[in-house]
Parts: sequence; C-alpha cells; structure tokens
Amino acid sequence: MFTGIIEGVGRLVARRTIGGGLAFDLEAGFDLTDPEEGESIAVSGVCLTAYNIVGRRFSVDVSPETLSRSRLGSLGQGSSVNLERALRLSDRLGGHLVSGHVDAMAAVKNRKELGDYTVFSFSLADSLGRYVIEKGSITIDGVSLTVNSCGAGFFTVSVIPHTLKVTTLGELKVGTRVNIEVDVIGKYIEKLLLSSSKENNPERSEGINSGFLATHGFI
Repeated sequence: MFTGIIEGVGRLVARRTIGGGLAFDLEAGFDLTDPEEGESIAVSGVCLTAYNIVGRRFSVDVSPETLSRSRLGSLGQGSSVNLERALRLSDRLGGHLVSGHVDAMAAVKNRKELGDYTVFSFSLADSLGRYVIEKGSITIDGVSLTVNSCGAGFFTVSVIPHTLKVTTLGELKVGTRVNIEVDVIGKYIEKLLLSSSKENNPERSEGINSGFLATHGFI
C-alpha cells in the first residue's frame, strides 16, 4: 500500500525481455535505507517487487498484465520514473490510499499555466469515469492528486510547482500517456451495494443511480 506522495525520481538503467514480460534495472534518486529483498516499490504508480537491491539500484519484473494496463512498456533506457516505497503503519498518510494496481492509461488533453499552478486535462475511459468525483482523489503516474473537475471522458487536476519539480509530471505534454489508478474505495462500495441490491431484488440490475441512492438513504 502507498500514499501517492513521491519520494523521488529514478531512472531506467536497463531493460530486457523475460518471457512475455520485461525486467528493469532502476536507479533511485535517493538512498534506499534499510532495503529488503522482495519489498514493494511503486514505479510511476505501479506496485512492483524489488530485488537485487545494491545501493540505489534495484531490479523489478514487469508482467504482461502490467504491460497491457500501464505505460511501463514504452519506457526506454534513461527514462525518468516516479518512485515511492511501501507505506509503513507508522508513516503519515499525506495523500490517499493507493494500491499500486493501475486501472488504465490516460492521455494529456490540455496543459495550461494558471499563475504559479499548472492545470492538466486528461482523457478518461467511460468505464472509469464513474469512480472519479470532483474534489476526490486520483493517482497519476503514482502521484496523489485532487480532481478539480470531471465530466464525460475527462477530468482535470491542478498541480503545484513543488510537485512539478520533484516528480515527472513536469515533463508531461499534450498527448503524453500516463498511468491512472482511481480511488479503490469507490470500487469496493459499488460492488458491495450492487451485490446487496441484486440479492434483495434480482430483477433490478440498472446499477447505481440517483434513485438507488435515495432508496438506500444516501441522498
């Protein structure tokens, strides 16, 4: 489990093919204190298992499933990545609960400088749009951000200068693809409510709407 608060940027030192997946050698831009073989490290928002940890360098394997859902397969030697080590129970939860299980990729639709802030607009598949709400949380390349606005097929976020400086988000341009993880809590709530609704009334399968929420006392 992660928080979406990036510890630093790393770079891809080497990549190689292993079966249907890939193996990466990465170098962190910060010290990996008390490293443990097999620990989880989020690489641009993707939870991966680190091994062969020596100094600031470590290796990870990237499965075919991860390659199909994330942009890791497009990374080449020298590419920058956001890095975050796994959350400890004693840590501050500065962002939100992030699993490191990427849902899909999105593309930058627009980038606009607004004073000291940068506002990004991203495309979003309709299948994920229902989990994104205004002022809710979303993870972009491993960075926990607050949704400014959202609508059919898009959402926007405002990024502060510090985040642009210490993560790879400052490199984003129109058309750049990013890894997206929506708030997992929303998906669990949806499944639980829909399962309960079907058990109580098997003929109803229209999903969650305003009528459903009113019936169950949410509005």
